[in-house]
Amino acid sequence: MNVIVAPHDPKWAESFVIESRAITSALGPNVLAVHHIGSTAIPAVVAKPVIDMLVVVTDLPLVDSHTNEMQELGYEAKGEFGIPGRRYFRKDDSKGVRTHHVHVYAQGNHEIERHLNFRDFLNVHPQWAAKYSELKLRLVEENRKTGKNYQDGKGDFIRKLDFLAAKWSET
Repeated sequence: MNVIVAPHDPKWAESFVIESRAITSALGPNVLAVHHIGSTAIPAVVAKPVIDMLVVVTDLPLVDSHTNEMQELGYEAKGEFGIPGRRYFRKDDSKGVRTHHVHVYAQGNHEIERHLNFRDFLNVHPQWAAKYSELKLRLVEENRKTGKNYQDGKGDFIRKLDFLAAKWSET
């Protein structure tokens, strides 16, 4: 599958706002916050045009009782999907193209801080945002030419950014 990345599109923020309201309504008063995360939340970084959202809730198991409401919004419920302590939902448009990822965590889960630190670090460190974009563009080209897994190629760099972002957030 060919990976596509694009320069920042202001419509991504609009899409986030619209979906965050719908998700908050679907999940009810359990929702404490909804954050726009991932590359679409970082204007200086090229991104796959998929909106990543982080939902913070009081009670994670309670999210499971709202699966029908999320499905009514067009989301597929995937459970933990490989990450303990998370509920993951994904949404495709009418053509089957992925549009949204929703990561739900209970308040206090370390993944919340990690995601927010990553986003905030890249938004205030343009040199690192540029390096991340360069890597992503190179990986897209490698994926197109050889089929090499785009996501796997980002792992080491993301771990480095996570480390830098965590140190930065402590200052």
